[in-house]
Amino acid sequence: MSAKVSIVTGAAKGIGLGIARVLARRGDLVIGWDVDDDALAKASADISASGGHFESVVVDVTDLGHIDAGIAAAIADHGRLDVMVNNAGVTRRADLMDLTEADWDRIMDVNAKGVFFCQQAAARAMLETGGAIVNNASVAARGYHNASNAIYAASKGAVVTMTKMAAHRLGPHGITVNAICPGITETEIYRNLVERDAEAQGVPVAEIRERTLQTVPTRRSNTIEEVGEMVAYLTSDAARNVTGQAIHIDGGLMPN
Repeated sequence: MSAKVSIVTGAAKGIGLGIARVLARRGDLVIGWDVDDDALAKASADISASGGHFESVVVDVTDLGHIDAGIAAAIADHGRLDVMVNNAGVTRRADLMDLTEADWDRIMDVNAKGVFFCQQAAARAMLETGGAIVNNASVAARGYHNASNAIYAASKGAVVTMTKMAAHRLGPHGITVNAICPGITETEIYRNLVERDAEAQGVPVAEIRERTLQTVPTRRSNTIEEVGEMVAYLTSDAARNVTGQAIHIDGGLMPN
């Protein structure tokens, strides 16, 4: 089998769905992990209608038993794992002074713990064969002031750091590990944040969107597929010597 076997976490919606679409279009056998069974079914129908191969698996990335079982099933069914995209993430729009311990536990559990142990489990499966791991961080990892909250930003900073550490450890085994740092991207989460800000400020949604995009040099947001195209590159043979990087996809929003 020549197609890459690729797992994408948080694949049912948003950036994860965009990544899954692009990898499936490339010819990968995409295994989509998510906790939302109904949304996974819709994603599967969407990708299958375009001729792609998408397998839905309900996995909670905060549960190490789920992670190990999901990796084991992929190996049992397909003989190998070539690509792991750790995309699943959560957030909550909140001021620094309003964040709670429950927010800390939930956001760190999914965004940091989930990424770390999915990365670790995938690496174990790739030690003999090589492969590519991509972790979804954010411009929030660089301290983007308009991130949804400080805990979210801290979790994404952790993703960038664990990516660089893993790249050094796993490079001798032919495994590349990179992070992507998307800026403003057209997702349900982004649209909800804009709507909440508009309601709080008593202004139209279009005004909030325009203000936000004025901070981006290109004056536009990402599509989910544009983020997927970067993942496709980082997991391609053309990027075999690209590792330990945190690559911004942000229209120039954050300076290097």
